[in-house]
Amino acid sequence: MTNTFTTRIIGGRGRFIRWLKQLAPGLVVLALAAGCQTNQSLPLPAQQGNNATEIATLRESDVLKISFPGSPNLNTTQQIRRDGMISLPLVGEVKAARKTPAELEKDLSDLYSTQLLSKEVTVEVQSSSFPVYVNGAVLHPGKIMSDRPMTAFDAIMEAGGFDFTKADLKRVVVIRQEGSRNQKYTLNLKLVMDGKPSEPFYLKPGDAITVPEKLTWF
Repeated sequence: MTNTFTTRIIGGRGRFIRWLKQLAPGLVVLALAAGCQTNQSLPLPAQQGNNATEIATLRESDVLKISFPGSPNLNTTQQIRRDGMISLPLVGEVKAARKTPAELEKDLSDLYSTQLLSKEVTVEVQSSSFPVYVNGAVLHPGKIMSDRPMTAFDAIMEAGGFDFTKADLKRVVVIRQEGSRNQKYTLNLKLVMDGKPSEPFYLKPGDAITVPEKLTWF
């Protein structure tokens, strides 16, 4: 009797294991599909190369002072046009937008290399501004103009600061257009308010910040 009962258990266990093996591929496919559909915010600035150096690239409407120490007669002040170009004596049209001042200095040094005794060129940004937008649970939502590298926290302070009766500081969202897509970054700015270490999130022109309201339980 005992042997028969044991045989039935072992046989049932074997059928169960075979059933699991047949089912396993389907479970893997379902798990992969679920992973593909997960909607997560992108990594924060440290993983994205989002820093003050990147924000310091030249943009349309920036006003540049370009100096040639060896040939001061070529010194000029130029505003970057909407097409990203500036026009300089002897060399004509030069692409300036999306470059750092140091990169533009190198380009100009190369362009003027055969025409100047001294290849030294300096590029100084005289004025620069760009818009960002702040909405949600802040005191003065709206458009903020910045003339310097600005973090998401800085922009919220410019908008009057958080409305602490409503604001959820742990889920602040930055929407950024990158190419033809909008990317979402979720920030925990309560760390900043509490004085805890956190990576600053530097904004780019046109970024939109939303401070959501806290969830209310009834």
